[in-house]
Amino acid sequence: MERNQLQRQAAYTRKSLLDQGYLDEQFIQLEDLQDEANPNFVEEVVKLFYTDSARLLRKIDSALDDRPFDYEKLDDVMHQFMGSSSR
Repeated sequence: MERNQLQRQAAYTRKSLLDQGYLDEQFIQLEDLQDEANPNFVEEVVKLFYTDSARLLRKIDSALDDRPFDYEKLDDVMHQFMGSSSR
């Protein structure tokens, strides 16, 4: 696929995600931090978020499998997940 076509497709997808509310002002602020010195900054942060989220969801799933429930452990992991999501 041609570079210009890929750029147009990426711009369209970005606008669509913003319009639908999946991306917000925080994403735009994240984009503003990207520069020539670190051109993949946004990609790296998003990958880190998804990797961390998957890890935390596995921990939540594991905590829900434990009987009796360890509410303190579950509460700790849920707070980590909420904190990661809000940032």
